[in-house]
Amino acid sequence: MRLVDAAGHLPTLKPLLAAVRWLRAIPYIGSGRVCPICERSSRKFRRYGEPRRHDAQCAHCGSLERHRLAWLFIRNRTDLFDGSTKSVLHVAPESCLEGRFRKRLGTSYLTADLLDDRAMVKMDVTNINFPDRSFDSIYCSHVLEHVSDDRKAMAEFHRILKEGGWAILLVPITSHKTIEDPSITDPAERLRLFGQKDHVRRYGPDYVERLRDAGFEVEIVMVGELASADQATQMGLTPAAGEIYYCTKPA
Repeated sequence: MRLVDAAGHLPTLKPLLAAVRWLRAIPYIGSGRVCPICERSSRKFRRYGEPRRHDAQCAHCGSLERHRLAWLFIRNRTDLFDGSTKSVLHVAPESCLEGRFRKRLGTSYLTADLLDDRAMVKMDVTNINFPDRSFDSIYCSHVLEHVSDDRKAMAEFHRILKEGGWAILLVPITSHKTIEDPSITDPAERLRLFGQKDHVRRYGPDYVERLRDAGFEVEIVMVGELASADQATQMGLTPAAGEIYYCTKPA
């Protein structure tokens, strides 16, 4: 078996991964669901998560409920894809979104992550190494619940956003009120209290007040404002999709 090509390079794994995805999608062939991101139909979405959620993951692109809701909002309610050049920061880029953003936005699109080497830059969101007013738009989903000083991260996002720009900063809302305790570092205890070993808090609806304290004007957009009940079912926008926190920096 040949492990390198004639030039001595490792072959790309993309064709193999595409073939694996295609094979895994075969049991889901049908028309009961449609993903707004990849625009492909399936009989149903995969179960996903712990505990398992029904109608969660697209069998074709791997999107989850929150990704499909965010895409729907960005596509229908923002100016991101209007063809004008914008500087866009995507923190902890999801594979189902990254390639599509990159194709539409080109060289003005930047991905960042603290731990994932596949991102374009390494970034600590509590100490962002970019000047004030660097970006027109920021997208950051399900990151802040991992960040000890989330208020500093929100302030940093506000600092690097241009006046008149917008940020979509999503977190899971899983409590009636935000619960946190910095002294809890044991993974098992974090799992018990915060729902995941690497979470440092559970957010409640008061999350919006933290965003406003950072200087943002915030609009909360629910699934029903973007899709009818039938459309939501078809796109798998179950309650796990959450809501959109659309944060703007006044001009």
